Amino acid sequence: MSIEQTIANLAETYAYKLNQKVQKRVEDMKNDDKSHYLLYQVLKVTVQEGELIDIYQNKGRFLYKYAGSFLEEAALLCFEHKFGENALKKVKIPNTIGKRPKTFEIDCLVNNNAYEIKWRDATTDGDHITKEHTRIQVIKNAGFVPIRIMFYYPNREQAIKIQKTLETLYMGVNGYYYYGDSAWQYIEDTTDVNLKQILERIAEDNTKRGGK
Repeated sequence: MSIEQTIANLAETYAYKLNQKVQKRVEDMKNDDKSHYLLYQVLKVTVQEGELIDIYQNKGRFLYKYAGSFLEEAALLCFEHKFGENALKKVKIPNTIGKRPKTFEIDCLVNNNAYEIKWRDATTDGDHITKEHTRIQVIKNAGFVPIRIMFYYPNREQAIKIQKTLETLYMGVNGYYYYGDSAWQYIEDTTDVNLKQILERIAEDNTKRGGK
């Protein structure tokens, strides 16, 4: 089976699971307590609009989760395609600097390259920087090269500041940080798989079929 078909099959699996999860939640919401709609109306939001907001808020939470998990798994499949099944095995290394957490997980280890793969990271939490600094230093001390691949950059100012700090941290340990176009290009250059092009074709096919 080609890598493109493998990723297409993965997309179908995630789309099915997402739809099942959303349908169940929408059905469950029919019995939810809606007394808080009073506040919506106080703020000039109609009951009908409030219902739609609640539904789409729940849909959005599931969509973000499944979209991210799909893209991260698809990227890992590209590494597997190039480097074999061992590239898919997550590796845990002990935290040699602090007590918490006890271990750090490497998403994908190829030779000495320790990859962290993110679809996006919109965190604004300063503690995230401290944890990430410890993580990449531990990886570096273990003899690996920390490499972060993030496909979508955040839009908000504070989240962007966090990412710029993380980029500096990676550079400080002679690691690498790829995001946006450079992330897609890195996947293609490293694995010989044009992941973005494959996803664009799947999206185009879905659009032609009306999303079915």
